[in-house]
Amino acid sequence: MTEQEILRQMEELQAKLDEIRTEKVAFSISTSMKEAEKEKQHQEDLQRLRGLRLIDDDFMNACFDGYNEGAELLLRIILKKPDIRVKSVKTQRRMKNLIGRDICLDIDANDETGKEYNVEVQRADKGSDRKRARYHSSILDAHLLQPGENFNDLPETFVIFITENDVIGKGKALYRIERKIEETNELFDDGEHIVYVNGEDKDASTALGKLMHDFFCTDPDDMHYKELADKVRYFKEDEKGVAAMCKAMEDMRKESKWEQIVASVRRWLSMGLSHEQIAQGEGITLEQVREIAGMKRA
Repeated sequence: MTEQEILRQMEELQAKLDEIRTEKVAFSISTSMKEAEKEKQHQEDLQRLRGLRLIDDDFMNACFDGYNEGAELLLRIILKKPDIRVKSVKTQRRMKNLIGRDICLDIDANDETGKEYNVEVQRADKGSDRKRARYHSSILDAHLLQPGENFNDLPETFVIFITENDVIGKGKALYRIERKIEETNELFDDGEHIVYVNGEDKDASTALGKLMHDFFCTDPDDMHYKELADKVRYFKEDEKGVAAMCKAMEDMRKESKWEQIVASVRRWLSMGLSHEQIAQGEGITLEQVREIAGMKRA
């Protein structure tokens, strides 16, 4: 091998080394930027977590999921039934309606006597419409009676809306809605109950007022009820609880991004674009476009 060939190989080798170094630097910078962005998002999540309250449905869902004692406290105070014993409680339970609109229950609980409870937390007035309460009650009934069972086997149900504002507008802390026989003014007593809790009423002299105060607290040290304060403290101060809430917030961001993609794909479909064109334009797979095209609208 001549000296000239050796020099050429050395130059080529040096060029490759320089290329590798450049790629490593670019990768390092890119990784550092991603880590910095991730840390910034984490700090924002921690800041948001400090301001969350039980009236915020995402936080409420975390605090009450599987928490029988908390659900018992809630139901006993609202319904003034100190003997309620909750058997199970689940948050964000989706109930399917094969021929109509599905519903997602904030809190779904049942007690040892078979009574069924659906608690909805609503900050926006439009989310607590009276006909929504009626619809929730009807879907609840549809899921509680199996084929062949007698109508008398239908359990007693309670649909409870906890609202940030006085949506009924009569200045009461609590509104109990029951059917009655107009001609006799007697209760119809069909086992269906709808209750609205006015979150504006935080009268510290009543158990319900204290409960509503706790629902609007950001600091567990300011809360009246230990059962709720301990759960809030876990998700705001305990390492595992904070990690669980941060993951939940990350999952919500991903879900929100997917919802935006779904809405965009549906717009393109309505304009007559092909599945292939939409997949390319949105940066998703053809299978995902087909999945969205086949989804039932909520």
